[in-house]
Amino acid sequence: MMIFFRYLTLFLICTQCVVLQAQEQPKVDFLTANVDVKPNEQAKKINGTVTYAFNVLATVDSVFLDAKKMNFTTVLLNNKRVKYKVDENRITIYKKLKKGKKYNLKLTYQAQPKQTLYFVGWNKKDDKNNQIWTQGQGKYTSHWLPSFDDMNEKVIFNLTITFNENYQVIANGKLKTTNVKDNLKEWEFRMKNPMSSYLLAFAIGKYAVNKQFSASGVPLELYYYPKDSAKVETTYKYSKAIFNFLEEEIGVAYPWQVYKQIPVRDFLYAGMENTTTTIFSDAYVVDSVAYNDTNYVNVNAHELAHQWFGDLVTEVDSKNHWLHEGFATYYAYLAEKEVLGEEHFNWKLFSTALQLDKFSQKNKGESLLNPKASSLTFYEKGAWALHALVDLVGKNAFKEGVKNYLEKHKYKNVTVSDFLSSIEAASGINLKDYKSTWLTAKDFPTSKAKNILKRSSSSIATFYKLQKELTVSNKKNSIIIDRYWDKATSTQLKKYIVEFYSKSLSKTVKKHILTSNDVTLRQTLLLNTQKLIGEDITYFESFLMDKSYTTVENALYKLWIYNPEKRVTYLNKTKGIIGFSSKNVRQLWLALAIMTKEYNVDLKNEYLKELRGYTSEAEHFETRQLAFSYLNDLFYLDKTNLVDLIHATNHPVWQFKSFARGLVNDILEKKEYRKMFLELEPQVSKEDFKYIKSKL
Repeated sequence: MMIFFRYLTLFLICTQCVVLQAQEQPKVDFLTANVDVKPNEQAKKINGTVTYAFNVLATVDSVFLDAKKMNFTTVLLNNKRVKYKVDENRITIYKKLKKGKKYNLKLTYQAQPKQTLYFVGWNKKDDKNNQIWTQGQGKYTSHWLPSFDDMNEKVIFNLTITFNENYQVIANGKLKTTNVKDNLKEWEFRMKNPMSSYLLAFAIGKYAVNKQFSASGVPLELYYYPKDSAKVETTYKYSKAIFNFLEEEIGVAYPWQVYKQIPVRDFLYAGMENTTTTIFSDAYVVDSVAYNDTNYVNVNAHELAHQWFGDLVTEVDSKNHWLHEGFATYYAYLAEKEVLGEEHFNWKLFSTALQLDKFSQKNKGESLLNPKASSLTFYEKGAWALHALVDLVGKNAFKEGVKNYLEKHKYKNVTVSDFLSSIEAASGINLKDYKSTWLTAKDFPTSKAKNILKRSSSSIATFYKLQKELTVSNKKNSIIIDRYWDKATSTQLKKYIVEFYSKSLSKTVKKHILTSNDVTLRQTLLLNTQKLIGEDITYFESFLMDKSYTTVENALYKLWIYNPEKRVTYLNKTKGIIGFSSKNVRQLWLALAIMTKEYNVDLKNEYLKELRGYTSEAEHFETRQLAFSYLNDLFYLDKTNLVDLIHATNHPVWQFKSFARGLVNDILEKKEYRKMFLELEPQVSKEDFKYIKSKL
């Protein structure tokens, strides 16, 4: 039975794409919004007041705001009562509004959002993980604030948030003042420039902060849980260097007053580029070992790049989504190039080119101008389109074109044509053919990408040469690989040789890797070795102490399988290792310890109890998913686990919710589980039991 279960890959960098409508109120221009909100963590509601100031550009008889299932108690236009209508999606104000006149609209409301505003924890005795945070990508802020399901309406938002003084509140803009009254604290944040309402955000939790300044003097606020103070350096590694690099590389000063980064629990995605205030998954809060497997560097750079590409200039609609994700992805790669080196950069592009080529070969290729394209297209093909553009027009013309594009359209909405026009003006090159090849065409231009890579990287050129020689030569593959290996100085080149040709490696090459201290090569060899046999077992035993939780997890599982005589030794050697936030090593260890008959017989019930505890709502969703998998595959789910599973079927993270519902579907085929679910119905809410009931 295969029990190894890899920790979850963190989905998308930002968020899923949404199809947006063009601006629906061209005759009205909203200017400012003063927002005052009070989240109610017990009722999971929010009470708020917002006052909008707007200009009327042409006489109209109504104006509306998007507002999902809200109750309004005050609706005043220029401080006077006004006729209005509320439905599930909007509030519409009926009044003849005169051209050239400025109005103030005040709304007091209450909402209980089913999405966008998330209350994490709060029902548990342990308050260490209690959090509130928002995720409004595209058109969802209207679930907690009357606003705009449209990226084209840009407003200067000022936020005032009132909450328990024992917590930290972080939001868009610069913190102006705080006031405490009756154990409640009021945080007042101010913005200077307008933004789309989907970028409005706040987070509440128990945080400490590391404050720095960029080379240009911008305040940088790096938030963390107090318990994770030892992980701040590894989590935020290169943060200041990335900020300084992007300001210089883009050529336009950071457009906001401050930049904050806040980790939160069970975030829906890897990160989100709210204006001045990036919120990201706390799975990226890592120690020095986890850093070698998964770290925040790329996400860090990606979300920061969005402060220009997405926040400063914003797409008109999803047909222009490349202007957000392709740009943020490419500039993140450039930032990684700055801090991690050119080899890292080139091989990253090599890796994504392989993915895109495979995508095209399966007839799944997509145009970058397709509003419903996949994330692979918008992010990776989008980055490649920019890299090809740099190759075509030159770095100087590209940089000048980007700078002019941002300066001309700052705080406005843009199209792909706006960008291409700017590059054409800076370079003097007609981009008609470029657009046809890289933006409009569905298939990825693999041969063109390959030529760019070969010109820019000698190690990648060598890899392509190796591939060709292995195809046409009559010599044994291992002999050819040995020759290339001996001459190779690039770790990345060696990594891909191992990944592509692991079955053709000579004993000499394998022994070199097995006895080396190269974490990357050792991990690549282990992951591409299906069975551990003979003397290799002795070498692989040392992998249990590698500075990589992925390596340790894989080595423990494979050694336990292929060398049963030393199972107790392997368990003793790894019993104190936890692993990632998913507790991947610890959970594997518990499962193996329970199944190893001769190992700590008196403690097996304690091990099973610990493993069962990891399905709890108090745990990170990745931890829970892994625990559910182990328990279902190897042991059984008790009533407490099933209650946790019922709650999971309504979890806000769609990947975890989908997993939970799939698991429910599987286990309901067993009569004993059907009976247990029916017995548990009175213990959970109707909403949580809704999915289970639909399947019984």
